[in-house]
Amino acid sequence: MARPEEKAKSMLNRWLKGQQEEGGSGLKRRRPYMASACKDLNECDKWRGQILRDIGAKVMEIQNSALQEDRIRELNDEINKLMRVKHAWEKQILKLGGPNYIKQASKLQEDEGEGIWGGGRGGPQYKYFGAARNLPGVKELFEKPKAQKKARRTKHEILKGIDADYFGYRDEDDGVLLKVEAEADEARSAAVREEQEEVLAAKGAVDGEGPAPGGKGKGGEGGSSAYAHLPDEKATEKSSAVAKKSDLMAKYASEELQQQVQYQ
Repeated sequence: MARPEEKAKSMLNRWLKGQQEEGGSGLKRRRPYMASACKDLNECDKWRGQILRDIGAKVMEIQNSALQEDRIRELNDEINKLMRVKHAWEKQILKLGGPNYIKQASKLQEDEGEGIWGGGRGGPQYKYFGAARNLPGVKELFEKPKAQKKARRTKHEILKGIDADYFGYRDEDDGVLLKVEAEADEARSAAVREEQEEVLAAKGAVDGEGPAPGGKGKGGEGGSSAYAHLPDEKATEKSSAVAKKSDLMAKYASEELQQQVQYQ
């Protein structure tokens, strides 16, 4: 009668010994809150496996469409949270020199649920699993982008609608463009002529050969002082030379020499 009891004790001892060899005890250990706090590759791999089991159990539970809507949403949130935690542990495993589970997961072709991107294309993706796909507003969320998406036209289809009008070869056929261009040319020519007349009138007034505004011409009674005759370049140079000569004579020449020059 003692044999079954001894056998059970030996099995319990073996189980406890296995737990101690793994670094744990008979009691359930809590997973570290931060994946970066774990520096042991085997420990990281073990916690990742536990997360995968938790995800699988919740995915199986959310397949039941008879659950209440609140419970379905809660399960879907928990699954997405565990997916983010799993990703953090996979990054830590890769950092410690372990296998690249992230790259392996991207190559899998299994259905993990439909998702939408949040916070930009590089942000986390929120996915809907099982009965969560049929929640109010979720199904329309995935159908709307598909309905709005239009097929891109090929280059051949775009060029089919292009004719000579696109390149401006028949713009003059209706005569509107020619009329507008003629009016613009006439206005520009009139502006150029007016500008030339103003320049010639100003030049003539300065030279004293043409009529000045408000006057009657050269020597007229109605002339304005603003258009008085101005000396030319030669006269200006001559007067400047005479002034310099007078200054030099006043500084360095004697009175007799100054009188002689004055009489000359």
